Amino acid sequence: MLELENISAAYGNVRALENVSLSVAHGQVVCLLGANGAGKTTTLNCISGVVPLSGGRIRFDGEIVSGLSIDRIVARGIVQVPEGREIFPELSVFDNLSLGAWLYRRAPRDQLERVYDYFPRLRERAQQHAGTLSGGEQQMLMIGRALMARPKLLLLDEPSLGLSPILIEQVFAIVARIHADGIPILLVEQNARVALAVSNAGYVLENGEIRLSGKAADLAGDPEVRAAYLGG
Repeated sequence: MLELENISAAYGNVRALENVSLSVAHGQVVCLLGANGAGKTTTLNCISGVVPLSGGRIRFDGEIVSGLSIDRIVARGIVQVPEGREIFPELSVFDNLSLGAWLYRRAPRDQLERVYDYFPRLRERAQQHAGTLSGGEQQMLMIGRALMARPKLLLLDEPSLGLSPILIEQVFAIVARIHADGIPILLVEQNARVALAVSNAGYVLENGEIRLSGKAADLAGDPEVRAAYLGG
């Protein structure tokens, strides 16, 4: 489905990624692990077209998408949930969700109901200003807004950032449900234990290069991964 073939990227003279190759197949959740600054978010931004490649190429459903504009990549079905709470705080929850469906003339009612089914709290808060939501509710809104675009592949960047353990559990329960409903996911997550638990496969980035890769269960048992990311 998604194939990164030896992609490289840089910010000016600073190398961010070097010959990174990874893949996400239909029906998979794949996690991307690594320390801060390893290149995880840059990888997602390259896929989304936010950061241009300096080498390599990206294929999606057999077609080359690297070099396409951001809107054309979204139209192909690749949708990213960025790190942080990038919502429109003065707009209502409903309006934020509707903006996620900008590909369509109006927000599809069936997709809106699907999002509300995932996140009943958003239905309750539909007319509330998004900026008044809690951190966990804002993260739900971010994911819900992305789902309004009917993604074929969802890119999740640090969905647990700043959340309490209870909210992390709730968010990842939804991630597992989205996957079960047929949407593949490429997940960037600092909480390696949770990420590996919900993933089929994983990659470890170090200084912009793939250091390790394999089945999630194998990575969870790897001594190097355990020492670096799972507390031994």
